[in-house]
Amino acid sequence: MTIAKSLRTFFLHRHLIWQMTRREIVGRYRGSVMGILWSFFNPVFMLTIYTFVFSVVFKAKWVAASDSKTEFAMILFAGLIVFNLFSETVTRAPSLILSNVNYVKKVVFPLEILPVVSILSSCFHALVSIGVLILFRLIVGSGFSLTTALFPIIIAPLLLLSLGISWFLAALGVYLRDVSQTIGLAMTALMFLSPIFFPVTSLPEKYRVLVYLNPLSFIIEQGREVLIFSHLPDWGGLLIFSAFSCVTALLGFAWFQKARTGFADVL
Repeated sequence: MTIAKSLRTFFLHRHLIWQMTRREIVGRYRGSVMGILWSFFNPVFMLTIYTFVFSVVFKAKWVAASDSKTEFAMILFAGLIVFNLFSETVTRAPSLILSNVNYVKKVVFPLEILPVVSILSSCFHALVSIGVLILFRLIVGSGFSLTTALFPIIIAPLLLLSLGISWFLAALGVYLRDVSQTIGLAMTALMFLSPIFFPVTSLPEKYRVLVYLNPLSFIIEQGREVLIFSHLPDWGGLLIFSAFSCVTALLGFAWFQKARTGFADVL
C-alpha cells in the first residue's frame, strides 16, 4: 500500500476513527458515578500530591536559586504529561489486535486505524492534564504564557513516533505474546532514564549523552520550555526529531501492513 493510499484510507475512515475514539474515552469511565469527570479529577489529584510531597515534604527545587514552592511540582507534572502520552500509547500497542480479534475476521475493517484511535484517546487525557496545569499556574500566580499555544507543534512529532512504534508493536504482539509483558518494564526503565525527575544539567557531563540517547528527552525538555519557562522551542532540533519520527512511522506502518496478512491464521 502506497503512502498516498494509506493517507486516503485514514481520511475515508475519519468518522469511524472519531466514533471509536469517543467510545474508548467514554467506555473507560462507564459505570463510575462521576463518569468522564474522572479524567479531570485524576490529574488534579496527582498535581496536588506532587505539590505537597516535593514542595512541602522534600522542599525540592529544580533550580537551586529558585524561591518558588510549586515550581518543581509543575515542572515534574509537565514532564509526566509528555511521558504518559507516549507510555500509555506504546504500552497498549502489543494487545491492540489481540483485544480486537473480531475486527481481524472482517476483511474490510482497516486494522491500521486501531493505533490511531489509541493515540487520540491518550491525547484527550493529555489535553485535560494541560488544562489542569494551566489552571494551577493561574491559581498559584505563575501566570499564563502564550508559548503554551506551541505545545501541539512540540508534541506532533512525538505522536508520529508513537504511532510508528505502535504499528510495529501491535503487529509483533500478535506473533510474540511476551511483548505485552516486557513493554511495561521497558517503559518503567525509560521513565527513570528521562529528565522527568531531574534536570539534565544536574548530571555529570560524561553521563548526559546517555539521557539524550533517549528520544523522549528532547520532547520532554521542549515541552517544559513552552509550558513552564515561556521559551520558544529549538526549531532545528524539532525538525531533526520530526524527520526521525516520519521515518519511524513509515517503517512501522510498512511492517504492520506486511505482518497483517498472517493475523487471521495466528488468531
